[in-house]
Amino acid sequence: MSLALFIARRIYKGSDSAGEQVSRPAVYIAMLGIAIGLAVMMIAVSVIVGFKSEVRDKIIGFGAHLQVSNLNATTFYESLPVTVDSALWHTLTTDADISHVQRYSTKAGMIKTADAFQGILLKGIGPEYDSHFLQAHLREGEFPLFNDTVSSNKVVLSQALADKLKLKVGDKIDTYFFQDNIRARRLQIAGIYQTDLSEYDNLFLITDLHTVNRLNGWKSEQASGLELTLCDYRLLDDATWRIGDLLLKRNKNAGEELCVRNIEQLNPGIFAWLDILDVNIWVILALMIGVSGFTMISGLLILIIERTSMIGLLKSLGADNRTIRHLFLWFSAFLIGKGMLWGNVIGLTFYFVQRYGGVFKLDPSTYYMDTVPVSFNLWLFLLLNAGTLLASVGMLIGPSYLITRIRPADSMRYE
Repeated sequence: MSLALFIARRIYKGSDSAGEQVSRPAVYIAMLGIAIGLAVMMIAVSVIVGFKSEVRDKIIGFGAHLQVSNLNATTFYESLPVTVDSALWHTLTTDADISHVQRYSTKAGMIKTADAFQGILLKGIGPEYDSHFLQAHLREGEFPLFNDTVSSNKVVLSQALADKLKLKVGDKIDTYFFQDNIRARRLQIAGIYQTDLSEYDNLFLITDLHTVNRLNGWKSEQASGLELTLCDYRLLDDATWRIGDLLLKRNKNAGEELCVRNIEQLNPGIFAWLDILDVNIWVILALMIGVSGFTMISGLLILIIERTSMIGLLKSLGADNRTIRHLFLWFSAFLIGKGMLWGNVIGLTFYFVQRYGGVFKLDPSTYYMDTVPVSFNLWLFLLLNAGTLLASVGMLIGPSYLITRIRPADSMRYE
């Protein structure tokens, strides 16, 4: 053990480790600054990462990671067929990066009740559809096992639409679809879900693939497109380009115009908003590290001034400036560590209280969820602690050179 570390530990463990006079409140304020700064950083990162993950997962739940559709369908509401033959299905289902493939068909229309009407997008799904997301958000009724061979005449809609049109499970609704002429379908509500993702909740009705294909006048092997779920979200960009190249080769052979788009391309506004939150994280981290560092600098300068006589004594006994600087840096590191301990306690307490209690609420119409989401990542937790320690100690290196200006003879006046 070095001399500087040995003396620093003895001072820290001694009865006057926090100072007996002026330095005591300054050191307490410095430790409090470190604790609050680290706690705020942990809470901010936990909330923003949790918020981004929650919104992203909801969008993926509605439309998977990638969507293969007809290139000539120029708008979201326009639906042109894609021929899902065995060759295309085999190519996608055997791809190593794709964990699940499912068909879908859509048809724009309108719901009309006795005293209200609402524009909707009827989405037909087949038996291979992964319904775990919608079942997890089901509020009433059940989620039927839809198929692609017969019409079920059942539909699942959102709580937002049910409240707006005053509908409940078991009610029959009249839907109208416009193409060359008006086509009507009477459907029965089998279930009601609520995701709080208003862009989707206010639009989609889920039914079987056969019903939507009949409304579109398509064959059984046709659909509006395919939804592809990837094994890992980090493969999103690479998989988009690679699968796009595969479809380009198929287009030349089959004479179809297919394209692939990922969820970030389909929802640019939402994901641009989520990317802005990353800027907020960096601003908060910079501000909190700055506040924590400056409070520690103030505490260190007060410690040096108050212990000028000790510095002079150590120099008269042969200690060089480097050793004494290291002594105060080690002592500061111990104080920073104690402040970080309390910061971790505050931050983790907030995480567990919010994670399991949902104390802090949000307006779902604005934030897509009713409680503040939190997420815990061990590597981010360790990185925040390591970064706070290194940044705080690093900011003290410059002020510690004040020790070189103290001479043993001058230190006698502090006796």
